[in-house]
Amino acid sequence: MDSSHDNPTGHDSHDHPIDFAKAIRTYLMVGGALVFGTIITVFVAYKVDLGDIHLNIALGLLIATVKVSLVALIFMHLNHERGLIYKTLLFTMIFFAAMMFLFCLAYLDPIKDSFFKP
Repeated sequence: MDSSHDNPTGHDSHDHPIDFAKAIRTYLMVGGALVFGTIITVFVAYKVDLGDIHLNIALGLLIATVKVSLVALIFMHLNHERGLIYKTLLFTMIFFAAMMFLFCLAYLDPIKDSFFKP
């Protein structure tokens, strides 16, 4: 008797056993990395002065980006997703960067000063 009729995917459910010890170890390591990243973020916020507040903000955002990437890839299981999710995430990042660029252009616009002068 063919077992493919019982399972529509054609794969036996025991083809890929889950190694729970490895998964728990991965989650604990990522959790530890997130705690370490939080400690680094607090240290950078209170003890590191790069001379310009914009550089300090950029460093904080870089650390936050690494932490968000760990959460998304490991805890949200995006490291196992197909191409469509990556295309959607790429579009979102490009849209976000374009919007930030437009906000910067609007902030640096010299014409805005003439509207606020009496």
